[in-house]
Amino acid sequence: MTTGFAKPPAGDSYRLTGLRLPLCLVEGASLAADRDGLALVDLSVEDGRIASILPAGTPAPDGAPALDLDGGIVLPRLVDCHVHLDKGHIWPRRRNPDGAFASALASVLADREANWSAADVRARMDFGLRCAFAHGTAAIRTHIDSLGKQIGVTWPVLAELRAEWAGRIALQATPLFGIQFALDAGHMAAVTAAVKAHGDGLFGCVTYMIPELDEALDIVFRSAIENGFDLDFHVDETNDPQALSLERIAGAAIRHRFAGKILCGHCCSLALQTPHDEARIIARVKEAGIAVVSLPMCNMYLQDRQAGRTPRWRGVTALHELKTAGVPVMIASDNTRDPFYAYGDLDLIEVLREGVRILQLDHSGGDWPNAVARTPAAAMGHPGRGVLAAGGPADLILTRARDWTEFFARPQADRTVLVAGRAIDRTLPDHRELDHLMGPTS
Repeated sequence: MTTGFAKPPAGDSYRLTGLRLPLCLVEGASLAADRDGLALVDLSVEDGRIASILPAGTPAPDGAPALDLDGGIVLPRLVDCHVHLDKGHIWPRRRNPDGAFASALASVLADREANWSAADVRARMDFGLRCAFAHGTAAIRTHIDSLGKQIGVTWPVLAELRAEWAGRIALQATPLFGIQFALDAGHMAAVTAAVKAHGDGLFGCVTYMIPELDEALDIVFRSAIENGFDLDFHVDETNDPQALSLERIAGAAIRHRFAGKILCGHCCSLALQTPHDEARIIARVKEAGIAVVSLPMCNMYLQDRQAGRTPRWRGVTALHELKTAGVPVMIASDNTRDPFYAYGDLDLIEVLREGVRILQLDHSGGDWPNAVARTPAAAMGHPGRGVLAAGGPADLILTRARDWTEFFARPQADRTVLVAGRAIDRTLPDHRELDHLMGPTS
């Protein structure tokens, strides 16, 4: 069964006519955009790839069947650069009792110790991948909790899933552990070995203001240089303005002349700095070549939460200021149905819709679709993904929305997803499939 409002013509060659593309995501075509940054085009597909992108109404060879999209917006399949597949969907058995960050940490720790067998992790990770695929995601970077015995459990499962999902979702993984464990040579050796055996050349951890932060960062950077790893950090996920580890990461990158890619997630406390301090930190981030991903839905859920008190800020980082300074910025899903975020479904159209609202991305230029497409694809080392170009894959999301207000007004549940030019089955997995893993709840 294929769900969606429109099914492309049968066969390997056809045309999609009268569609709107975000001009910021189109490469190699001379097009005019409307006030929303959308270009009205006709698009040809041949043998699973985009054959041409031309202004709407351009004469085309006769004979190819066509589907008129009546002005509907079309996107490339999207790129989710910060998720936690291994934590996903544990909420029914391990809730966050009060929605606080500390409670989320404690709840996940307890659940991991009690339940995270290879079978449990595999089932939940595969469920998340099926959700993301049905929604139109082409590539994912997941963080993998990497402490103690869990290193030997989850990393082999990750490698198996990467192979199984090849051709549908490009799956990357990076380790996740507190920066203090970088001071433990045995731990670093175990995680490094797992990444080299099962990973994708990515390394990282969670940073916060421990007294030995610079020493620990030096260990991480030296290891990355020695092993050819790129780096991915969880950074300053707090409303404490004294949390300045983002600046310390930038300093370490500059100190070590690090030439690889660095992605820093969250960076919440940056938004609570004085204007002078914020500008100084952002300048260092730019100098160090760091990219930043904001996780708007999760941080809106966790940050500034106090019982009986209305939150006073949105939890997100200074994304506009970072972008203005030339720092690559993006948004992503983060957690799904676990103690860090009780909701979510790895749907990047939902992330973009909520990101626009939470971060007020509207009224600030027409290139924000890059944040779930071109920019995270580049950060993940997949420059051909998240863009629309002749010769590129016909991996598309078709919608009926004709402008951004229509697009964001509804969840686009009737979208059609094409992979290599063919519509996929968009039936979402039923949460009941995981009931056998839930057991006693807490």
